[in-house]
Amino acid sequence: MRASDRAYALLRSDIVEWRLAPGVVLAEVEQSARLGVSRTPLREALSRLVAEGLAVPHAGRGVVVSAISLEVVADLFEVRLPLECAAVRLAASRGDGGLFAALAAEFAAAGRLIEDDGGGQDAYYALVARLDQHIDDAARNPYLLQAQKPIRTHLARVRRLARDNPRRLLASAREHEQIALALSTGNAELAEASMRVHLHQSLQHLLAPHSGTPTHPEPSNR
Repeated sequence: MRASDRAYALLRSDIVEWRLAPGVVLAEVEQSARLGVSRTPLREALSRLVAEGLAVPHAGRGVVVSAISLEVVADLFEVRLPLECAAVRLAASRGDGGLFAALAAEFAAAGRLIEDDGGGQDAYYALVARLDQHIDDAARNPYLLQAQKPIRTHLARVRRLARDNPRRLLASAREHEQIALALSTGNAELAEASMRVHLHQSLQHLLAPHSGTPTHPEPSNR
């Protein structure tokens, strides 16, 4: 793997997983040393992150991890809704019912993962990612998949905002279970309706704790 690709993959993972929080300065000297790459491939990696919207240039401070605002969340869900609904409709008609039934059973038992302090929530997010992947595979539409990729990158960051709210995660598990059950029976209408409910509840949860526009974090070194 090229040094720039490795640096990009590591930085991207750190940003999506919130190991590098919004506002953190991605200083070239520090990140080059941390990742074990020279500054030229690091600059290439930072350029890719900026192009993806995961980082932004900051006057006098180089590049910083991009902020997540209420406007960003609302915009993402506005675009996400039609794409996810199209995907589940296609998956319902083209997918393997038995596979989705098995996933529904996993979501039904997901409470123990969510309540497990020893990495259980990571396992739950991995389960959600598997459902997404199986929906993508069943939909078999490369153009739809390409449209979803950048949105899911940012949603992976947003999704982590629910990490400290087990009640919301438990509700989310039930919503995902209903989506998987609808897919297991090939019911496109029910699958879309279940997806709409899930996205609505997710958006309301993310917006509910806030009033007005949140303060964007000031850049900080790390």
